[in-house]
Amino acid sequence: MRDILAEIVEKKRDLVAEAKRRLPFAELKERAKERSGGFSMAKRFHACDWNLIAECKLQSPAKGRLCCTHSVEELARIYAANGASMLSVHTDPHFLGANEDLVRVRSLVDLPLLRKDFIIDEYQIVEAQTLGADAVLLIARILSPAQLQEYVFRAWEMGLDALVEVHDEADMEAALATPAEFIGINNRNLQTFTTSIENTLELLPLVDEKRMVIGESGIFSVEDARRLQEAGCGGILVGEGLVRADDVAEMTRRLTAPGALAKESA
Repeated sequence: MRDILAEIVEKKRDLVAEAKRRLPFAELKERAKERSGGFSMAKRFHACDWNLIAECKLQSPAKGRLCCTHSVEELARIYAANGASMLSVHTDPHFLGANEDLVRVRSLVDLPLLRKDFIIDEYQIVEAQTLGADAVLLIARILSPAQLQEYVFRAWEMGLDALVEVHDEADMEAALATPAEFIGINNRNLQTFTTSIENTLELLPLVDEKRMVIGESGIFSVEDARRLQEAGCGGILVGEGLVRADDVAEMTRRLTAPGALAKESA
């Protein structure tokens, strides 16, 4: 069976090595000093009962092109104007993402930005700050427990929030061994890229109350969002369910307000 995650990580090693050749780590660190993070994700999320991380996603490695009607910049503007708490910006080429996308979105919106990528090296965390990110995604499946712990602290040292992503109980054990404040439960199987929100519902009881859980992927309706909210999630990360909607702005509004979720599901 094809292992999409393994393919992406293998390619990522080459991309990171090339980035280091173009811009040595020491020079990157100097650039990072020009911008200090302020934990804007944490501040925003703790001020709200419900949070939507809206993803500027154009393509999936499994499904191909998802959005042909909007650019990354257009999606960012729509999300920001319709109540999203935070934006997720892909910088991996498998999703038609690029570092420049994050830079452009940073110039357009004031919302916290998550760098959505497959982080396997400290270099990428420092790079995220120079690009304008406020948070990084750390995928437990592709990091050792020691790396995961180290990278959470490294992000915090730079004023960046860390969203630690898990998919199963082994991932969750590794995530809970860190002090990570935000746990993202991915409903997408990263080997096959199939999705089911039942994954979040099954793993959610394992998380202690001091963490905030974000349900990720496979969320295509207000009913999906409501189920995750009622189960105890503090928010959701939605990409395909937004970019493939007939009206992206309307779907963004429908997924942002907890009161609206309860009302629509009644």
